Amino acid sequence: MSTSVASAIRSALLTGETRAKVMAARRVARDWRLGRLEWTFDMEMPARPAWPAALELLPPAQMPRRGKGGAETTRIALWHSIAHIEFVAIDLALDMAGRFGAEMGRGFVTDFLAVAADEAMHFALIERKLRALGSFYGALPAHSGLWQAAHDTRHDAAARLAVVPMVLEARGLDVTPRMLERVRAAGDESGARILKRILDDEIRHVGFGAKHFREASRMRDETPRDLWQNLVALHFRGALKPPFNDSARLAGGLPRDWYAGIA
Repeated sequence: MSTSVASAIRSALLTGETRAKVMAARRVARDWRLGRLEWTFDMEMPARPAWPAALELLPPAQMPRRGKGGAETTRIALWHSIAHIEFVAIDLALDMAGRFGAEMGRGFVTDFLAVAADEAMHFALIERKLRALGSFYGALPAHSGLWQAAHDTRHDAAARLAVVPMVLEARGLDVTPRMLERVRAAGDESGARILKRILDDEIRHVGFGAKHFREASRMRDETPRDLWQNLVALHFRGALKPPFNDSARLAGGLPRDWYAGIA
């Protein structure tokens, strides 16, 4: 009996242990690519994915400041925060494909399962980095708010696309180059290579979001820029803050006139 794509995605979302989550995400993407999963959406996605039992999640205001402590402590805190972003990103991509795939089509599922596999690979690289520094994912508290954007947009594919890839991931395009420069200046060439790989992949991920957002706009018969600005105003809990990496954003399908006027 063949497995449905929805069932495989749900199973990966409900896998909490880190290595098992990485393997599950990569397996779903591979099985879909090889035609092993049925195009059937026969079950709902969970309200919240499973995460490691030992992971302590804190509200943003209660998160400890990263600059406190020695250089090695600060370095571990930096990589732990990146690990958390990439770990939650696995679930954001899986949920995108499983929750909205029936509505948005096969190409949508293909793209976002590929994103999930990329995020799993990013997390595995960073987890290995943390281990080399004598730490591990879950050793420090993590930001509880990253899944909130997914929860808030769970009923609207266009809103999810507008906020997750086109605001949150696009923000990564702005901040990662400066982070990469600091890591390289500290002599951490292996860390710089990881961040460069993440940056290159995130441009493509933002591009998937922008492409499918335009398709969602066409389905609604609305102007993409106007719809994006309206949905960001409705669903994004925060502000779009410069400086922006305009060239990377444009490469990802986000023209400056979309975001500059509402920043």
